[in-house]
Amino acid sequence: MSKGRLLLFPLPFQGHINPMLQLANILHSKGFDITIIHTSFNSPNTSNHPHFTFESFAEETLAGYDTSLLGNVKNVILLLNLVNKVWFHPFRDCVKRLLSNSSAEDPIRCLISDATLYFTQAVTEGLELPRIVLRTSSLCSFHVFHSFPLLLQKGYLSMEDSESETPVVEVPPLKVKDLSSTFKIEGEALDVMLSGLMSGTKAASGLIWNSFEELEHSTLPTIHQEFPIPNFTIGPFHKYFTATASSLLAQDQTALSWLDMQAPLSVLYVSFGSIAAIDKTEFFELAWGLANSKQRFLWVVRPGVIRGSEWLEPFPAGLLEAVSERGHIVKWAPQQQVLAHPATACFWSHCGWNSTLESICEGVPMICSPSFGDQPTNARYVEAVWKVGLVLENGFEREEITKAIRRVMVDQEGREMKMRMSCLKEKVNICLMEGGSSYKSLESLVSFILSL
Repeated sequence: MSKGRLLLFPLPFQGHINPMLQLANILHSKGFDITIIHTSFNSPNTSNHPHFTFESFAEETLAGYDTSLLGNVKNVILLLNLVNKVWFHPFRDCVKRLLSNSSAEDPIRCLISDATLYFTQAVTEGLELPRIVLRTSSLCSFHVFHSFPLLLQKGYLSMEDSESETPVVEVPPLKVKDLSSTFKIEGEALDVMLSGLMSGTKAASGLIWNSFEELEHSTLPTIHQEFPIPNFTIGPFHKYFTATASSLLAQDQTALSWLDMQAPLSVLYVSFGSIAAIDKTEFFELAWGLANSKQRFLWVVRPGVIRGSEWLEPFPAGLLEAVSERGHIVKWAPQQQVLAHPATACFWSHCGWNSTLESICEGVPMICSPSFGDQPTNARYVEAVWKVGLVLENGFEREEITKAIRRVMVDQEGREMKMRMSCLKEKVNICLMEGGSSYKSLESLVSFILSL
């Protein structure tokens, strides 16, 4: 018998849709009926989720939106502020319609929305519907976002040397240079976004995290202080089930057949997510760094990842030849399977939270090239707190890249990182087992939803 219906509303970008659909599967397995509310932009493939109901609402904001603009943090902030303003009425009408069609046999218990869609708090308050938020980032990075007013007041964000190695004592282990990447734009747009995000989260009935207690135990007490509502660390979401088909990009399966031909722990996997973009100079430095490392690598070069280029056309012939000797290039890869493959030894990543968590779950050490948002904090924790990877401090510079690859894949330092990663991987397995921290937190979440 159904425990009632839940409305889930993801932010329609790859890194946010995936965890929301994974959460939907988890809650469906616990007896809830699921309705996914979405827009026409990046709409999920409903045929992959026949056990869910899908409801869309009309909106013009993202019609024909050029997703390459999302490589710029200012554009991301402006877009988020815009959708939080203009989606209010069409979303409210959609939820009102769903509520009017619900019955005592199939009651709608609550809305679970992405935390960045903070306008949904006002909608649910007006309709007297409980709202729980899903935060798709790490706890540690959300704490940094919450600390923004304090960091601004302390003058960190107006320091002349934005690339300073000076430690930020209020949010260790971050450095001033990490803050300048995290908060790349200043002014009203960022203030509006962060204040809406924080107030909307604090006003919610509860807060769900795609993380686990053992990984972020040092930050949990702080989060409970900053957000004194029920918090549920039930992650890693993707480990509850086998890989779900929610990728917005076509996955090249030759990545796996190529890995099958490689020796165990011999391959560097390189991927910078679905949004990040780099310029041609950075791309060449990256490629030469890979070629000069003399290691084998699987490289995801997403169409549009090189600013101003379609795909691989900027490659000079000599460089392409040097890269092809040891590497395999694809447009997109089945990442969870790549990281779980016996040949994969290291993951060079932008350190988005999904990628970071997937690497931890498979025990794969990391090289970090964060860009903006939560990525600089995640990267710094990978290096300085969990000690399972390195941060490239100078962007894309071939000598540093080559040295970092060899440190992780060849040197003793890398073997020690691998051992620490293996310990974290084991903690993942334990937290999901009966009696584990995420298992118990999920049981608490189910009880909490039923009490609303």
